[in-house]
Amino acid sequence: MSSDAKVRVNDSVRAFVAREHGLFINGGPQPAQSAKRVEVFDPSTGEVIATVPDADAADVGRAVSNAREAFDARVWSGLRPADRERILLHLADLIEANAEDLAQLETLEQGKSINISRAIEVGATVEYVRYMAGWATKITGETLDVSIPFPPGARYTAFTRKEPVGVVAGIVPWNFPLMIAVWKLIPALAAGCTIVIKPSPETPLTALRLAEIAVEAGIPPGVFNVVTGARECGAALASHPQIAKISFTGSTPTGKLIGTAAVQNMTRFSLELGGKNPAVMLADVDVDQAVQGALAGGFLNQGQVCAAASRIYIHRSKYRQIADALADVARSMTLGAGLDPNAQINPLVSAQHRERVEQHIARAHADGLRFLAGGTRVDHPGYYVNPAVIADVPHDAALVRDEVFGPVLALIPFDDPAEALRQANDSPYGLAASLWSNDLRTVMNLVPRIEAGTVWVNCHVPLDPSMPFGGYKQSGMGREFGKYAVEGFTETKSICIAH
Repeated sequence: MSSDAKVRVNDSVRAFVAREHGLFINGGPQPAQSAKRVEVFDPSTGEVIATVPDADAADVGRAVSNAREAFDARVWSGLRPADRERILLHLADLIEANAEDLAQLETLEQGKSINISRAIEVGATVEYVRYMAGWATKITGETLDVSIPFPPGARYTAFTRKEPVGVVAGIVPWNFPLMIAVWKLIPALAAGCTIVIKPSPETPLTALRLAEIAVEAGIPPGVFNVVTGARECGAALASHPQIAKISFTGSTPTGKLIGTAAVQNMTRFSLELGGKNPAVMLADVDVDQAVQGALAGGFLNQGQVCAAASRIYIHRSKYRQIADALADVARSMTLGAGLDPNAQINPLVSAQHRERVEQHIARAHADGLRFLAGGTRVDHPGYYVNPAVIADVPHDAALVRDEVFGPVLALIPFDDPAEALRQANDSPYGLAASLWSNDLRTVMNLVPRIEAGTVWVNCHVPLDPSMPFGGYKQSGMGREFGKYAVEGFTETKSICIAH
């Protein structure tokens, strides 16, 4: 374990955590009708730090009704696009001004390193808001040169316009709670929609704080609402008939349930789901670059990343060298609380998730797989798992097939790049992949053959607001980021004028 030289938590953060939290509806905190509460834990200690409402169907209905009233009143979509952009840019400034509080809050409830909370959860989020705010003034239709033949001699002008879809349900996971909430919030607002965000029950606090900041930025009451809770809350939101679009990020099984519920109401939906992402390292790979890339791609946020590199295919000529280096680093990594900036591996988000990851590790032991690092339980308060590097994993092993969502790397040697590509594609998932080589011809020939929504070359996991992100196969449908994200919150209307 690390020295636990922790960052001192700001008084303002302590005060926010200690509040009697309610739902956030119609521009302010509101008590829930449901008497049930959800406990929020500090993953580094396992101690309860707060409770939030476990909203029921009536609470969800109230939030959706307020969002619908705000949408119908056009308090947001009726603004000039430039005014929506200005307010969203002001929101970015306020997030930046509250950066340290938000980062500390994120680390307290999620467990991740304060360094990641500062750089990614807040830093990257500010850049995302500023980028996406600009789309409020750039939503366009097109003119159409139609050839309608009747009545004889008639002339027509046709065009399309993009209109906000309506009330959006944004269902957010626990791995990057602030950032992914913003991925749903800002393009929906840029398009002119209103929204109800449901954060994960493990990590609800940053969404509630974000809603307060949004009101301060000038977003009108009812436009951005937050409901907290567990299964009943999510099911009620996904099946509500006044929801026009669901944007969900989470596991594939839950995503399928969301999609099924949405179809009953013909609700539009986009799903960013699970991944079992391969990294394919060819014979000419730079060993140091490959090792650092696998560590960053596999252990970022303790592997609790949908796009994490968890299957590492390594050409046999470099296999031993890379495997030994990965194991050496994994064994040397210090475990500690997220508020300790020196800790390299932090706790997982919950006791339940730690148990799930440990079950995968136990299955790997039972299958006789060879651990080069990790594989033993951490005897310490909190939800820690030692980073594991497992060698020579057969392609049909559960560890290769199933999403672990933890700090576990499966290493697979190969001789023929074509066979490595076949195995990389032989998965129900297709979210992301990476290819490691300095041979431009080989790279350009292989990239089109990789079945994944994102293919990185000589890197793994970097994202940019302008670069579409989403999956093939059972990794989901629809795309986050760029114009694709904004257009996903619009309907296309055709207008045809006879003259």
